[in-house]
Amino acid sequence: MAVRQKQHEQDPLVRRTNFEAVESNLTEEQAKLEASRCLNCKKPRCVEGCPVNINIPSFIHELKEGNIEKAGEIIRESSLLPSVCGRVCPQERQCEGKCVLGIKGEAVAIGALERFVGDATNVKIEKIKESGKRVAIVGSGCAGITAAADLRRAGHEVVVFEALHKLGGVLRYGIPPFRLPRTFLDKEIKNLKDMGVKFVTNVVVGKSITIKQLEEDGFDAVVIGSGAGLPKMMGIPGENLNGVYSANEFLTRINLMQANLEETPTPVRVGEKAAIIGGGNVAMDAARVAVRIGFKEVYIAYRRTEAELPARLEEIRHAKEEGVIFKFLYAPKEIYNKDGYVAGMQFEIMELGEADESGRRKPVPTGKTVDLDVDTVVVALGTGPNPTIQASMLRDKMNLNTDKKGYIVIDEQTGATSVDGVFAGGDVAPTGASTAINAMGAGKRAAKAINAYLSAK
Repeated sequence: MAVRQKQHEQDPLVRRTNFEAVESNLTEEQAKLEASRCLNCKKPRCVEGCPVNINIPSFIHELKEGNIEKAGEIIRESSLLPSVCGRVCPQERQCEGKCVLGIKGEAVAIGALERFVGDATNVKIEKIKESGKRVAIVGSGCAGITAAADLRRAGHEVVVFEALHKLGGVLRYGIPPFRLPRTFLDKEIKNLKDMGVKFVTNVVVGKSITIKQLEEDGFDAVVIGSGAGLPKMMGIPGENLNGVYSANEFLTRINLMQANLEETPTPVRVGEKAAIIGGGNVAMDAARVAVRIGFKEVYIAYRRTEAELPARLEEIRHAKEEGVIFKFLYAPKEIYNKDGYVAGMQFEIMELGEADESGRRKPVPTGKTVDLDVDTVVVALGTGPNPTIQASMLRDKMNLNTDKKGYIVIDEQTGATSVDGVFAGGDVAPTGASTAINAMGAGKRAAKAINAYLSAK
């Protein structure tokens, strides 16, 4: 059997100076060779591992036979974002993590094959029979645009409302272009426009217009896919100093607003040394961006050990190759102040105790501290739901149920909220999404439920 095919990567010393894609695609010859490794299992565990249940063996078989267009059609029966998901999904914990070949060797490179097919093909636009129903979608991130695709296919008029001036949600403002080149994100969004999905930018639902007003304007159903844009901070002294950013702000400024360029109106102040707090994919993104915009030293401070890092293995490897320095068992304690700016940071050294509710060993303070000489701090400890929509629905007495953290309570199978005709999915719900493909799964479930709801109506 052939060995797993590898994508060509930019040299780390070169790529740390640019925002170009780290990896190139497999060649067609490599893609077919990799597809030939698939065992075409009778009970494909890889499909079970995919949150949107792409028929993986079928698309890989068509690719192996050279039927690339057919492979693209099969993927897009379940997902309209193959170029995106092939690049950003944690395949090692999902489809590839279930691959039988991975038990004793290397799993089939499903993600690389998906992005190859996605890049090489376009969505097939079929004539749509109009239903006469209208659906409003809040947010153009993964959950929103997935729901939009499925609802448009069902014949409904679909209008997506986006708060920012560009489409894509966290795919655009959160994920750096060296992981997800904007060419491919724009292509996926164009496919939706070609299907007839309408997009309206610069509209903050809950401020510019409310859910109640959308219903009054004749929308038969609403999907809330606004994500979780409220950063979780550390709650330590010095957190309000100049030079402290949430990862959301740091990445949005650079990915969306090009704040790394001096001529932009909202620049990021580039210092000498930066500490990124956290160990997930967002922390890796922030650290690798900090390297590229000119910080001489970039640290990732994480309160557990490397074995517990939740980020993708590929992202951890890339960060190390690009010179990011990892400080394990470091818990933030204080940020030092000099004239209102960050002048260093104190950490408490931890040790691992018993496992907590996450299944990972809990960090326990040792009482020892250490200082780190940094002038910039980026906090990447996760996010919570932005309360804007929930607050506006409360003012309009729409009886929306939320939990104590502000997440919108939904039926996990359908995405239905406590308000008739209003559905939600992705990070705005307590089930969470955390990855692009999980958010897409939430969008698909909401779309399916809305189709049933509108049919009954």
